Amino acid sequence: MTVKTRPLVWLPLDHRLLGDGPQAIPYFFLGEKYASSLRRSAGAQSCAFPLAGESDIPALLQLVDGVVLPGSPANIEPHHFDQALTDPSLPLDPRRDALTLALVRACVSEGVPILGVCRGFQEINVALGGSLYQQVQDVPGKLDHREDKSRSYDGQYQPSHAITLVEDEVVRGWAGGGEVMVNSLHGQGADRLADGLEPLAFAPDGTIEMVRIRAARTFAYGTQFHPEYQSWENPFYDAIFKAFGEACRHRNSARGS
Repeated sequence: MTVKTRPLVWLPLDHRLLGDGPQAIPYFFLGEKYASSLRRSAGAQSCAFPLAGESDIPALLQLVDGVVLPGSPANIEPHHFDQALTDPSLPLDPRRDALTLALVRACVSEGVPILGVCRGFQEINVALGGSLYQQVQDVPGKLDHREDKSRSYDGQYQPSHAITLVEDEVVRGWAGGGEVMVNSLHGQGADRLADGLEPLAFAPDGTIEMVRIRAARTFAYGTQFHPEYQSWENPFYDAIFKAFGEACRHRNSARGS
């Protein structure tokens, strides 16, 4: 498959400062593993639109075949789900919030395939009216789903707990059964699930790990775990990205690209 025939997938960027105090410099960030999985598992070409804002969404969606909302160290500002910030030390990215929450709703409205991972999963929930636990590990009865920062990068992304899938032919087909091991690297998590979302998988403590957007006309899923990590080596992760890629190719063909 050549680059010209690959569907084009929009990956929104993070905004961070590098450096201290008045020497801090603003940068855009994107995890390489998301672009790698899109290319190797989904057969897609990733793209980014620096400085894109909510008003740019309608025109930019006409240029792409799908959207992936990546994970990020930054949390969603809690005022978006009617809460006050409980820990000011937690990283935030209000510029990303301003774009992605509107982008979720636009993808549903326009029939654009969308996959949200970790923060992206949370953005889907908040955009459609749900709320989050700001720190899952502090909620009674919940596990600590954060990564072990003493481990290497590869070690942090290894499977850490099982998820149980609902009786759904599609997702159980991807997973090869009703239970599968996944990685876990998140502090926030879904509290009140948006009415427009269908829960598909649960961690042992009941934390929602996968959802589907009910009203979507195409692929529209969110995963709290990270299927982008070496997706091509994990049959479940690979199947998720392959299904997303197929939806993007269908849109690409319909657009006549």
